[in-house]
Amino acid sequence: MTAFSPRTVTRGYGVYRPVLPVTSPRNPDRMVYTGDADGRCEIFAWDRSSGGVRQLTDRPHGTLLCAIDGDEAVWWFDEDRGGSGGWRTQNFDGGPDRPALLDVPCGRPAGLALTERGTVAVGIRGSEAFSVHLGRRGGRGTPVLRTTDSATLCDLAPDGGLLAVTGPAHSARAVTLLTPDGSTAAVLSGTRERTWALGFAPAHTPPPGLRGTSGHTLLLVMRERADRYQLGVWSPGAGLELLPWCSFDTETTACWYPGPGSARVLLRQDRHGRSRLFTADLERGQLTPVPTPEGSILAASPTSGGDVHYIWTDAVTVPRAMSLSGAPLPGQSQWRVPRFGHRRDLWTPGPDGPVHTFVTTPADRPGPYPLVLLVHGGPADHDRDAYDPMVQTLVGSGLAVARVNYRGSTGYGPRWRSAYSEGVGHTQVADLVRVRADLLERGIGRPGAVGLCGTSWGGYLTLLAMGTRPGLWDVGVAVKPLADCATAFRHSTPALQALDTSLFGGTPDEVPGAYAHASPSSYAAAIRSPLLVVAARRDAKCPPEQIEAYLAVLRAGGVPHEVMWLDSGHDGYDGADHLAVIRRSLAFLGGGLPSGPDEAEPPPPPERR
Repeated sequence: MTAFSPRTVTRGYGVYRPVLPVTSPRNPDRMVYTGDADGRCEIFAWDRSSGGVRQLTDRPHGTLLCAIDGDEAVWWFDEDRGGSGGWRTQNFDGGPDRPALLDVPCGRPAGLALTERGTVAVGIRGSEAFSVHLGRRGGRGTPVLRTTDSATLCDLAPDGGLLAVTGPAHSARAVTLLTPDGSTAAVLSGTRERTWALGFAPAHTPPPGLRGTSGHTLLLVMRERADRYQLGVWSPGAGLELLPWCSFDTETTACWYPGPGSARVLLRQDRHGRSRLFTADLERGQLTPVPTPEGSILAASPTSGGDVHYIWTDAVTVPRAMSLSGAPLPGQSQWRVPRFGHRRDLWTPGPDGPVHTFVTTPADRPGPYPLVLLVHGGPADHDRDAYDPMVQTLVGSGLAVARVNYRGSTGYGPRWRSAYSEGVGHTQVADLVRVRADLLERGIGRPGAVGLCGTSWGGYLTLLAMGTRPGLWDVGVAVKPLADCATAFRHSTPALQALDTSLFGGTPDEVPGAYAHASPSSYAAAIRSPLLVVAARRDAKCPPEQIEAYLAVLRAGGVPHEVMWLDSGHDGYDGADHLAVIRRSLAFLGGGLPSGPDEAEPPPPPERR
């Protein structure tokens, strides 16, 4: 059996995230998963009963997304280096691959829904519009929806009679229910209470005990209400029914247990950088914790037999696939890494509540240490009690590492996630500055030896912090960052434009001052310390045009800097690119911090326990 190696699925910079295997609806012993193929992500088929493993895809730059339908045909997304492409299918046991649906335009994946009856729905996000296409595998896809609004296909009802399409959770069309002819059956607004659709029940008949039985269709919904996240179900007959007994104080997602008539739901809560699982019995109104090790659960999925598969990690364990039953899964091998340092939780007082930071310090020497603030992306994301090779390498080289869950991070409740009282970006920088001061006051960090390193939104905060507080930072690395807000908007995707419009209160033409105030390019000329910018030529999320605009400001201001260009998109699946970025970043940080990791290498491959 092929297992996930430590370098598998480097979906984000320096982060190893294996993907849960997807089980055949008719044969639980047959699975497909994303695994390691010589440093690339590729799709594998695994027959657990025979132990046979077969690599399905072999593409120069890797393959990430896969699924399996009721006929045991494997679906995988064939994308180019810029992230655009289409779905293809192949028999589980081998043979040629073919286009999954004909007449579907190329674009970025925006949802896939498969039913046991053979009807499928595909969401595709093109350069100008999002569209949904309905059909049967190998046949022609019929357009059901085309819109320039930000949207994603959530699911298709088991009988094929309704599609759920999600928009921004705060929008008037947070959830739209469509019939196969494209007519709107219902709309759930999120303007007063943010709302998310999570998927249709697999039941062919509605679970007993739940109201709204007409239509024999139930959609799982999460709604933000009174500073909590509350689970609910929507049905054509009764609308949305919230379940007061099933609510959480921090972000929680959910999915149905498979099986006809199922009234059970698996929930995963992210709370203060760690995760918890629960099972909710909707018929009995009971919520039961699911025992898992302390740490972070990156994904979880129930099976038809009642088992739960999940991806688990902590600070010294590479993410791996596990099951409650102990049944073997791809990636279950227990990889461990050397424990280079001590990790602690630090809470720093702030205006909207304490800021939570994971701090890791070298184990073999006393402080104060050269310090790197490793800034997470998002902004709707958070740092976790999870393995990160950058942390291990920096700490093993004698540095302290702080991972700050600044305001706007998930896992701390609705108020924390929406706290932007000091302005977009500036609120988060203020938290980084507070944590920096706290770490120096506690004798953990060393004055004159403090650096910043971040990717995507984390790279944006790195650039903004270095420009607005230039005297506090001694080196910075920004990987695939947002660097010029207005230029990024004009070259970005509709989904990100919708996010920016919400954050800034309008478009760059409507509120130019807000974009200029939040843009790192407005402050780039003030940077005093060494800066490395890593950018990607095919990046649709943080497009190259806005990087070029930022670099022009640096050059005009005579700011010393280095640039590393990659021929890839925002989310690359080639381990070689990630390794090159890690090495360049480590060398640059080492050159800018006294007693830093000069020419440091990423940690050696972990040993099997």
